[in-house]
Amino acid sequence: MDASTLEKARALFPHITAGRIYLNHAATSPMSKRVVEAIDGYLRERSVGRIETYQSDLQMYASCREAIRRMVNAESVDRIALVGNTSDALNIVASGISWRSGDRILLNDLEFPANIHPYYHLRERGVEIDILKADRGRVTAEMVVRAIRPRTRLIALSAVQFLSGHRADLATIGERCRTSNVRLIVDGIQAVGAIQLDVQRMKIDALAAGGQKWQMSPQGTGFLYLTESLQNEMSQQYVGWLSVTDPWQFSNYDQPLAPTARRYEGGTLNVTGFVGMRVALETLLEFGTDKVERHILNLTGQLTQIVQDVGGLSLYSPEMESERAGIVTVQSSDGRDLTPVFERLQQQQIDISLREGKLRFSPHFYNTADEVRSAVEAVRACLR
Repeated sequence: MDASTLEKARALFPHITAGRIYLNHAATSPMSKRVVEAIDGYLRERSVGRIETYQSDLQMYASCREAIRRMVNAESVDRIALVGNTSDALNIVASGISWRSGDRILLNDLEFPANIHPYYHLRERGVEIDILKADRGRVTAEMVVRAIRPRTRLIALSAVQFLSGHRADLATIGERCRTSNVRLIVDGIQAVGAIQLDVQRMKIDALAAGGQKWQMSPQGTGFLYLTESLQNEMSQQYVGWLSVTDPWQFSNYDQPLAPTARRYEGGTLNVTGFVGMRVALETLLEFGTDKVERHILNLTGQLTQIVQDVGGLSLYSPEMESERAGIVTVQSSDGRDLTPVFERLQQQQIDISLREGKLRFSPHFYNTADEVRSAVEAVRACLR
């Protein structure tokens, strides 16, 4: 980003003025001034204004779905369901497919538990689970393709792995899945908002993503994208009054389910959270998802280079830009415990993550190269 655009972005985040360096967006993002103002305004309206805001809430949901559609290039807003988190979205898919005993699901040993447990639970139905062993924090398209078996019915994969930061080649994997009649279900929580995803070009059957990380939205917000083909194949396990074609016909109990993904929004949503999510996504779209991605890749590229010059550290994340997104993770090269380093950084108002003994950096579109260098120099000083 050019200097003026970056300055405009930084003005949205008050924590910067307190001297805080926040490089922990893979855990949770700060909410911008715009998000806070939108939520405050909504709460005031519910307190001393109209109070009953349901009709305008429906319009807000529609705007939120449209922002999500643009973020991931969905065919239509009809393919988007608003949900509370990634796990909710993944469970809709995992529980909805009509499984047969002997069907196989391909997972890998890098995944965050949210992308494991919904599928492990299916073993009770006779589903077989295959675990692909990653290579140095990477799950490549070649590895995935080789692991497909005759009874493989679904591949579950993160767009970006939460610890190593490896970015999957979803276009290649999606193409092979489509020709092999295998469903590709993607956990996008570490990708949406950081890098560009195109569900149509990548032939993704379902994409689940909570909003509190790179989408910079309140907790308790997220979405499920799924193709019409997959939806038609699924059997819905939970329904509510909003799941049907016309919820406002209160006495008409014998209604079909809504033909769109709205059928998965069974009851009242986290309205306050989605008020914030809409503004957060519209902010990212305003700055441009292409520019956001390029800025993040520039920062993680610099991180990748300079952390390797710090004695006592080794890079755990991929070095190649094509395999990288917003996460750079380092580990001790001599077995040293990095917990004291993490704690010292916290004392200096430098926020990163400690994950499985490793230090994880995750800058966003408003961070600067100076902040990245300052954080690495603080690590270097701690190691001394």
